Amino acid sequence: MNRNDRIVIVGGGPGGLSTARAYREAGGRGRVILLTAESYPPYRRPPLTKEYLRGEIERDELPMENPRWFEENNVELRLATAAREIDRDRQVVTTENGEEVPYDACVLATGSEPIRIPVPGADDPEILVMRTVENSERLKSRVGRGSRAVIVGSGFIGCEAAVSLSLRGADVTLVSMEEGPQKTRLGEDAARHITRWLEGYYGVDLHLGVRVEGIKRRDGGFELAVEGGENVSTETVLFGTGVRPRTGLAEAAGLEIERGGVVTNSSMRTSAPDIFAVGDIVFAMNEAAGSRQKVEHWGDALNHGWVAGTVLAGGEAAWREAPGFWSTMGDKTLKYWAWSEGWDEAKFVEKDGTEGEAFTVWYGKEGLTVGVLAHNADEDYEEGRGLIERGDPLP
Repeated sequence: MNRNDRIVIVGGGPGGLSTARAYREAGGRGRVILLTAESYPPYRRPPLTKEYLRGEIERDELPMENPRWFEENNVELRLATAAREIDRDRQVVTTENGEEVPYDACVLATGSEPIRIPVPGADDPEILVMRTVENSERLKSRVGRGSRAVIVGSGFIGCEAAVSLSLRGADVTLVSMEEGPQKTRLGEDAARHITRWLEGYYGVDLHLGVRVEGIKRRDGGFELAVEGGENVSTETVLFGTGVRPRTGLAEAAGLEIERGGVVTNSSMRTSAPDIFAVGDIVFAMNEAAGSRQKVEHWGDALNHGWVAGTVLAGGEAAWREAPGFWSTMGDKTLKYWAWSEGWDEAKFVEKDGTEGEAFTVWYGKEGLTVGVLAHNADEDYEEGRGLIERGDPLP
């Protein structure tokens, strides 16, 4: 693309910023406009359930770039500007306030939104979710020493937040339909360790294998009706019950959607040649996997953006890395690589760790390595990515 072209990026998360970075780093000279619905420049979301929630870092440590970066790299950042629709024929993005922003290439990086469980009372606006810095600040302001909080959901958001609130001195209860935290994704052995960390190290009261059937306001707080007839009283409720990709713009524009994601090739190009998509919303071809992957991880959004930005600048790039993430619960860190199609075998290996407890879980499918989870076992974590990407036999 030449210097007269306009690149419009919709979304100010990791995928959107990474696209702008890569485009400039690869020599792209066109005009770059980044639209974000939030009121501040792109910032790091992973600390919102960890260091930031615990008060260990300040808000000015969250931005992904120095504010001067946008001016120095000629990236026009438009804050508090949500996109309403895309007109593919006219190549125009229309914002919520009716402004029309023309594009030669558009990149959708609209991310995800938290899910509220479908039970009576769950739509109460005083029940919190976790996605933005405001969400984290609201939770932080409500929960401290001696207060009570209930986390609904045992995914990474729920587990990380539960530990952080416990470290703030709160009395924390976690309620989950899973029989073990993250058992569905990571398997029984990993769930057993996470259970021990939550209960034994951080004092979280676990109610596992049960559903929340309803939530009511009571005595200035909330009462949760839990499957089996138990009621749990609390001052604060946080839903960590998953996210839903924001694919509405793409669907309305008639882009191909499959498995809840925008279909792209390995260069992040959608079914419309002049529209790319990155991050949580995509169902993207991964060249190493030989199949499309549906992932919602921070690092993968950065990788997607690098690919899209490089291609837009006229370079060659493709997504071929195995998806992965880190999750830190207090001082316990899990590192993970895996394809998104699941596994049929999990091999748990206890390790001799120099820093205490250490283990690896190898995941296989039809005898091939499709995932690895490591705690204090960085050699396995680093080796595992290559095994996964090459499709090597399970160790």
